[in-house]
Amino acid sequence: MSWLQLYVDCVVFAFGAVIGSFLNVCVYRMPLEQSIVTPPSHCPHCNQRIRWADNIPLVSYVALRGKCRHCGARISPRYFVVELLTAVLFLLMWLKLTGWNHPTVRGIVFLKGPIYWMVIAGLIVATFIDFEHYIIPNEITIGGLIIGLLLSAVYPPLLDADTIKVSLMRSVLGVIVGSLALLSVATVGKLIFRREAMGMGDVKLLAAIGAFFGWQSALFTILISSLLGGAVGLILILVRRKGWQSRMPYGPYIALGAVLWMFCGHEMIDWYLRFIRG
Repeated sequence: MSWLQLYVDCVVFAFGAVIGSFLNVCVYRMPLEQSIVTPPSHCPHCNQRIRWADNIPLVSYVALRGKCRHCGARISPRYFVVELLTAVLFLLMWLKLTGWNHPTVRGIVFLKGPIYWMVIAGLIVATFIDFEHYIIPNEITIGGLIIGLLLSAVYPPLLDADTIKVSLMRSVLGVIVGSLALLSVATVGKLIFRREAMGMGDVKLLAAIGAFFGWQSALFTILISSLLGGAVGLILILVRRKGWQSRMPYGPYIALGAVLWMFCGHEMIDWYLRFIRG
């Protein structure tokens, strides 16, 4: 690896951390229906404005030992986690799109890269809001669905299509398959458990994923999220952290399934098909 390649990787990591800092603002303010632009960043405990030197992603949290400089109140570790997670995923996606060893960077990287980063950012916001509030804002779900449909018409290679018509068809089919499949699961779950088994935010989130990546991504995400969510739920029940009737956020598992699709979905499907064929 050359020094130039290392420098570019560091820039991508730093860019991801900066975006992660903004995502923290979204996670905190969107459920409260507050503007994500104004007012500037401030301590939620003493309302003191945070200086630029105390707002450097990752670095400031460590330097201040997770406390506000003014009032000494604890700052949630979520701020550091979101910044680090965003930085790592942005860098890994960049490395994947460039072939992990920086061959000649083609135009596809500069087009797919920002799109994938945008999807990752939306999924991170949806995940942490769902963890804390058990909701996924329409700005993420409906907004993502609309953007996915628009991008399918502007950039067909996003859905591995050669023409706008084919790309749009795959995007629309992804919306239909994603929403109907998860809506069916929610309906059956309601009939069995006699209560809401899944929120509409989850349905809309999966529809948005289908809009970006097509029907295969929607089915893949349902499968992975069901397996992971079921396994985690069972473990929590066994260790008595949750009961059978306890509420659990499902959005984070949908997000994880979508991220896996972006990184290795096709490879996982190919491996599985080879496996069942012997």
